[in-house]
Amino acid sequence: MQRQFQAVLFDLDGTLVDSLADLANATNHALATLGCPTHPREAYRYFVGDGARTLCQRALPADKQDLLEPALALMRTHYDAHRYDETRPYPGVPELVAALAERDYRLAVLSNKPDRFTQELVAHYFPAAPFAVVRGQLPGIPLKPDPAAALRMAQELGIPPDRWLYLGDTNTDMRTARAAGMHAVGVLWGFRDRAELEASGAQRLLAQPGDLLAWLENEQGRTRVRP
Repeated sequence: MQRQFQAVLFDLDGTLVDSLADLANATNHALATLGCPTHPREAYRYFVGDGARTLCQRALPADKQDLLEPALALMRTHYDAHRYDETRPYPGVPELVAALAERDYRLAVLSNKPDRFTQELVAHYFPAAPFAVVRGQLPGIPLKPDPAAALRMAQELGIPPDRWLYLGDTNTDMRTARAAGMHAVGVLWGFRDRAELEASGAQRLLAQPGDLLAWLENEQGRTRVRP
């Protein structure tokens, strides 16, 4: 009997990798260079998730929004040079990815990070991972929570949206999953908390990466014994 889910779509920042420090450092560098106040690292948990432009908008003071373009340029330049300084995969995530691949799930990554950074980070931290598609921000394709990019991936791989698990750590991810008709799975090891994920439509929450495998194996076992 065919299993319920055939593919897993991962968010990148806050789901596969903990990149908060490098994103915060790059943005604080831009702010300081422009003479603006910086923010503690933890504040960036609520600034990131919707693309670099929105990150800089949130970090800039309300009366300094005219500095958005130079802030964005400075942030991207610094991040380009330092994006591997402190970023690391979350504990247990590489093992989860490998185990899903061994079980013949199709795997993909979708991020609001620019596509080049997305491709390079995934290649750097998951060199052996068999992701069928890796995609970041591209011209002409709206950012998440618009479901267009997720639906395009599903079509490219020939797997209906309702056969996908979508793992993410923010309301943007949960809204994307629900809009695409994918199963929204919130990860509690990322940047946001349980309340946000539940309020934005999470259908399942994971405390740690291994919880996903346990749940999938349990679901598959229950499917086998149904009359």
